[in-house]
Amino acid sequence: MKRTITHLADGRELFYFDRNDDADRGALDERDLPPRPPASELRYDPLTEEWIAVAGHRQGRTFLPPASECPLCPSTPGHPTEIPSGAYDVAVFENRFPSFSFQTGEHIEVGGLSEVRPGIGRCEVVCFTSDHDSSFSRLSADQVELVMEAWIDRTAELSALPGVEQVFCFENRGAEIGITLAHPHGQIYAYPYVTPRTRLSLGAAGRHRERTGGNLFADVLAAEREAGVRVVASNEHWTAFVPAAARWPVEVHLYPHRQVPDLCALEAAERVAFGPLYTDVLRRLDGLFGVAMPYVAAWHQAPARVGRDLSYAHLELFSIRRAPDKLKYLAGSEAAMGAFVNDVLPEETARLLRSIVTG
Repeated sequence: MKRTITHLADGRELFYFDRNDDADRGALDERDLPPRPPASELRYDPLTEEWIAVAGHRQGRTFLPPASECPLCPSTPGHPTEIPSGAYDVAVFENRFPSFSFQTGEHIEVGGLSEVRPGIGRCEVVCFTSDHDSSFSRLSADQVELVMEAWIDRTAELSALPGVEQVFCFENRGAEIGITLAHPHGQIYAYPYVTPRTRLSLGAAGRHRERTGGNLFADVLAAEREAGVRVVASNEHWTAFVPAAARWPVEVHLYPHRQVPDLCALEAAERVAFGPLYTDVLRRLDGLFGVAMPYVAAWHQAPARVGRDLSYAHLELFSIRRAPDKLKYLAGSEAAMGAFVNDVLPEETARLLRSIVTG
């Protein structure tokens, strides 16, 4: 793999990840861009002990442009994009409309019991392919490996930044999920705090270790592999299963068979084995209802500085689609109380996914 670093017209970093060492990445971004916005505000909610990012500048971000105006496609004469090169394998760049950044500005106290501080951190966009009409499920094994190398590279560098407490790699796919750009891409958030979901999971993992001496995530994986009824697919290094207490009508978790805190700790064979299993699962999702499945794919990794011995890197994949023409909305119980009600039996979801022929 070859990594090339350059800068966009407003100073943001751009990283090319190429399979070939002779890839030419000398093209410059000659656009006239406005100054970068200041960092968001972080406001503390004393009722939930959570930080909320307030990023007003994101209201102006690009929203579902036509393919001819896609900012993630390679640049062409007369159409400069976020990626100056005329072709690329995988590209990663700082988000132009970030939820977190190191561009600190002025932040005033707002009164009440809420503390306010700058939303320092970093947000990056990961372009999985230059092909606007592709999807992650259609990437070759080599291309998935290159995306994995990009995730690993960025996880390592972002985790080392001062003030960053957790790195989150994810993909939102489908208009139903709320994407703003259709080009196959994901994002990486470098948070200035440990996220609420991770704090909950690590708390549960700590209590489990006190009771049993074991690792909670490893024990969940072992139990699902033994039960078998919710396993969707597996290979030598990874298992994909529907969790017994799935919140979403379609939900699949992918675990490596060896406990690692983050993607950086995966061995070469584990990195290679991930792609074929993951793209198989994605194709099963698309075949479930005969339409492209909207989903969120979320890598759960250890925080940068705490809880690493308890953590177990894994990917959680879920969709709001519960039938060919029906979506699950977060209504009163879920949105207000955080109390999920799933209309689909996890065992039935696993059975249906296993029955899909992916070819």
